[in-house]
Amino acid sequence: MKIFISVVSCVAIGFLAGMATAEAIPTWYVTLNKPFFNPPNWLFGPVWTVLYLAMGLAAGLIWNQSTTNPLAKGALTIFVIQLVLNGSWSFFFFAWKQLLLSFFVIILLWLLIVLCIRRFRPINKLAAYFLYPYLLWVTFASVLNFSIWYLN
Repeated sequence: MKIFISVVSCVAIGFLAGMATAEAIPTWYVTLNKPFFNPPNWLFGPVWTVLYLAMGLAAGLIWNQSTTNPLAKGALTIFVIQLVLNGSWSFFFFAWKQLLLSFFVIILLWLLIVLCIRRFRPINKLAAYFLYPYLLWVTFASVLNFSIWYLN
C-alpha cells in the first residue's frame, strides 16, 4: 500500500507540473530559441511518466522500511523536499517564464536527488537505483534549461 501511495503521489505531482507546462508549450515555449539537442516536445510526457513511476517505487520501498530503519524517515524527508522542488520547477520555467531562476531551482533539485540517492542506498539499494535515470534526466534537463536561458 505504501508503494501504491508513493507512486500515486509522485504521478500527481507530475500531473500538476504538467498542467503548468501544457499551456505554455504551444504559445510561449515554441517561440524560444533552443539548442540543437532539444528533444521533441512529445518525448517529455512519456519520459516524465516513467520517471515519476520509478520515483514512487523508490520512495515506497524506503517507506516500507520506515518502521525498522531509523534512517528511512530522514531519507523520505529529503525525497519529499526534492519532489516539491521538482514540481515547482515547471512553474518557474513554464508558468512564470523565469529561465534563469528555474536553472537555479533545477541545480538545487539535482543536488537533492544526489543526496536522496546517498540516503536511500544504505536503506535499500534498489530504491537508490530507481533514482539514477531521474538523476540522468535532470542532468540533461539542467543543461537544456541553461542553454535555453543563454540563447534567449
